[in-house]
Amino acid sequence: MVWTGSEPVLRQLLDPGSEIIGTGSRLFRPQGGSGPAAVHSLWDGFVVPYARFTAKALDAAVRSRRPDVLLVDQHTPAGALTAHRHGLPWASLAPGLMELGRPFPELEPWIEERLRGLWQRAGLPAGEYLDPRISPDLVLALTGSTLAGGPLPAEYALVGPVLTDRPAQPDFPWERLDPTRRQVLVSMGTLAEELTADFLRRTAAALRLLGPGVQAVVVAPRELWPEFPDGTVTVERAPVLELLAGGTVAALLGHGGLNTTGEALVHGVPPVLAPIRHDQPLVAERVAAAGAGLRISFEQAGPGEIAGALRRALDEPALRAGAERLGAELRAKGGARTAVDRLELLALTAAQRGNQLVQTIVAEPAEPLG
Repeated sequence: MVWTGSEPVLRQLLDPGSEIIGTGSRLFRPQGGSGPAAVHSLWDGFVVPYARFTAKALDAAVRSRRPDVLLVDQHTPAGALTAHRHGLPWASLAPGLMELGRPFPELEPWIEERLRGLWQRAGLPAGEYLDPRISPDLVLALTGSTLAGGPLPAEYALVGPVLTDRPAQPDFPWERLDPTRRQVLVSMGTLAEELTADFLRRTAAALRLLGPGVQAVVVAPRELWPEFPDGTVTVERAPVLELLAGGTVAALLGHGGLNTTGEALVHGVPPVLAPIRHDQPLVAERVAAAGAGLRISFEQAGPGEIAGALRRALDEPALRAGAERLGAELRAKGGARTAVDRLELLALTAAQRGNQLVQTIVAEPAEPLG
């Protein structure tokens, strides 16, 4: 297996011996807004410029390695274009619901225009155009049937969350966790920092209302930390899977990102979700409809509403049972093992044999242009 992307970013995420072909590093504008404005920001601020920036490096990587199959994140279309140019099979990786649920159908013509522009820029025949987000051979979706929202075409494989080992975080202050208190994990993601500060202030007030029997573990950039109640563990990064597996996290307060939400559910932890943008409202809506968690307003929920939702997640057996039920569905999909099996099956149909697997992922930090 060979990974491609920003080498400094990938080195933080992979085992020390992993082989990486770097595509170079570039600063991209942070994503902004919500609703349709956020989709415009995603595509014009990241997806399209990232595809242009990585195209030559990906082509060189494929020429040098001649892989059996490529695994391409849906928001890194350069990988799909490269696979098509070289006649190689490729699988799409769908880490969220954005390209499964298509929550903004009115923007699809606008998105297609950009994808066709990338296709033309790559020098591919116009008559052979296909959507680089959707492999005709295999789409690996890190979710299950309930959250996917219904039947999908045959090329889609719902594999659930990937719960494999992550890089160790030796600096996490495990000694500060109080085993006599129930923990609430607060994680609002990393791509909406400009919007999160006010929500965290409201959350800090909500945690005070919950009283001394609850301890929060808050994951957020240090510059956004308000004054939290005594005993709150505040960190910039957390070993989420280890915390959830430890059995003391009783509720999640999150933004509706599919990864952390799915990880909470497979551990039977009911989430309270305050979605911000992209597919997050869709995730929150479907979790709530399944009776596995609650949805609140990111913009409008005050301390009392946040505290009330967390109390329900902590105390209502029906919500915990719903989270366990939906989590069991996700876990039964097989996760990494199922994904690997499907990729190996795809590789067996390829004309080329005995080469490495190339995976392209979103690996550029979202920082302001300097």
